[in-house]
Amino acid sequence: MTWSVKSEDAGRKRSSSDCFSFQRAWRDPETGDKTTIFLGYTSNLISSGLRDTFRYLVQHGHVSAIVTTAGGVEEDLIKCLAPTYLGSFSSPGAALRAKGLNRIGNLVVPNSNYCAFEDWLIPILDRMLEEQEAEFARSGERFLWTPSTIIRRLGKEINDDSSVYYWAYKNDIPVFCPALTDGSLGDMLYFHSFKASPLHLGVDINKDIRKINTIAVRAKRAGMIILGGGVVKHHIANACLMRNGAESAVYVNTAQEFDGSDAGARPDEAVSWGKIKTDAQSVKVSGRERERERLTRAGVRRGHNRIPSHRGGDVCQTSRPRKRSLGTVIESSAITCTPLSSPESAGHQMPYEPHDEACEFA
Repeated sequence: MTWSVKSEDAGRKRSSSDCFSFQRAWRDPETGDKTTIFLGYTSNLISSGLRDTFRYLVQHGHVSAIVTTAGGVEEDLIKCLAPTYLGSFSSPGAALRAKGLNRIGNLVVPNSNYCAFEDWLIPILDRMLEEQEAEFARSGERFLWTPSTIIRRLGKEINDDSSVYYWAYKNDIPVFCPALTDGSLGDMLYFHSFKASPLHLGVDINKDIRKINTIAVRAKRAGMIILGGGVVKHHIANACLMRNGAESAVYVNTAQEFDGSDAGARPDEAVSWGKIKTDAQSVKVSGRERERERLTRAGVRRGHNRIPSHRGGDVCQTSRPRKRSLGTVIESSAITCTPLSSPESAGHQMPYEPHDEACEFA
């Protein structure tokens, strides 16, 4: 599916995949520098099937910096520790709660996943606190972590090549998360503050705003690819304001502009603020998750014949999204379903079925 909209600056048709391709193909004629591409995405995209697409982009260095939410970080790490399961949008909340299951749309995450995350994360926070205090004892200066250095450390510690943030660590791609405490990561930092009291892990968000703004200011050319809205969208756009606007921008979301939200605003609104240049290539695509996934893959495929399968990952290898028979999914207060076929699950029931991210489209 190719989406095409009228360019707001030049009055001509421009496809969203053209904007992707131009950002990746541009080179500075004097230095050969590439476009600095800021990729922003909300946490539901990591939860619901685009994780492996983002992993591929980061692994192969197709983006320069990432902005996401706390859920966009922790969901990637948790999936390295325990699986997410396929449920139903209509599963009753009270019944799920009684069974220790948490619903994300039509996905289900057991409480045990977050217990595994806590068991993995707290010792890392202990070591980070020790390093912080050791630096203070050595230099007399208070060393403070930042959200981006915390994410880099977690990417190093997870040491799993299915993780987006493992590859961000390996390829030195900064990941910014101004709302790092708004999720399970924040819960763990809260719990750890009592465990480590009177000491505490210091986190400085000012260093990160200086870092992302400096990346934008020093870029020869800046491009934005933003999937979703909210803090990830504005954080990237505001960084580009520091350079008097990005040269190209692709927005993909389902929000509309008539409530005055930044999430739903068209690129032309950002032009009025100086976040996108007046002569920039820009496009907004309104689409569901399926169209988002296909659009992202289309942009990648301009430079590659295909996206390879990676450890049974998320990317569907067909030109059209496939539907698969899922059997009985979670329904009614009984919360019963038929497990997906696998050697481990054959012959018995499970309270939920594994979420196969390969081609689960509505």
